[in-house]
Amino acid sequence: MAVQPWRTGRVVSLLEEAPLTHRFIIEVPELDVFDFIPGQFVTLDLPIGEKNSERWRSYSIASNPNGSNRFELVIVKADGGKGTEYIFQNWTIGSTVPFRGPQGKFTLPETLDKELFLICTGTGIAPFRSMIRHICEHQIPHQKIHLIFGCRKKTDLLYYDEFRELEKKEPGFTFTPSLSRETWEGAEHGYVHKVYQQLLQQKPDAQFFLCGWKNMIDDARKNLEALGYSKKDIHFELYG
Repeated sequence: MAVQPWRTGRVVSLLEEAPLTHRFIIEVPELDVFDFIPGQFVTLDLPIGEKNSERWRSYSIASNPNGSNRFELVIVKADGGKGTEYIFQNWTIGSTVPFRGPQGKFTLPETLDKELFLICTGTGIAPFRSMIRHICEHQIPHQKIHLIFGCRKKTDLLYYDEFRELEKKEPGFTFTPSLSRETWEGAEHGYVHKVYQQLLQQKPDAQFFLCGWKNMIDDARKNLEALGYSKKDIHFELYG
């Protein structure tokens, strides 16, 4: 894949999605259309150090490609994280954003002929929002799609209303949030593992995409392989 050039984006919208999580809409003035494949990411160049390894931060695109020159990032403020501290303290409407992208191969197969399990924690939901919106808006033929989203508390549930509405409209799509630190009638309680393990009791022909915290991904890969699923059907991207 060719390396994309560095460009300058501009923040045109900022929304608090959760207490420590913001949604940023970035416009790319030099382009008429910012095109990408759902699941890809961009790399930001933040003025927080001298070395590239200190300055660069990568975030999955949370919006679907829609023919415009805008894309969305959903970013959580990490405790002690220099990158997110800079973003939360300095990004406002009109802020310029040096970035490179799109990049990445964490993307859907051309044919969705298996049940799709999208398993995520925290802002790992971002690439899956892009994928699901793309599938639905283009009416791409698919088998069942299971979005399983783990977070700590109800206030951490990102895009909750959006996915509940989509669940009503899109046949075969189910959204199952699971909270690990509190109980609530609108969600499962505990980690995501018991959710997909229950759904896989009949061993459907399935493909898995995992995105989120490393411990979750490590455990999920082991669990899925123990259930007899092939490594080639398990795709993952780490967050944090």
